[in-house]
Amino acid sequence: MSTAELKSTLHRILEEIEDERLLRAIHAFLEERVNQPGRIWEKLTDEQREEVLLAYEESENEENLIDWEEVKKTMK
Repeated sequence: MSTAELKSTLHRILEEIEDERLLRAIHAFLEERVNQPGRIWEKLTDEQREEVLLAYEESENEENLIDWEEVKKTMK
């Protein structure tokens, strides 16, 4: 997926989110990542870092992914 496609997909996903709390959390996360890259990672414990890396590795397998519509249902 190209950078342009990723941005478009992210924009579409964000447009569909109605939960202001979730939007604020996403905004804060992205704002911190853009303005101070690596800072979040530095705050994590070794165990938390391992969990993130494991989640990323597991996300490479399509069978481990949850459909976005299912995720949205759990946020209501």
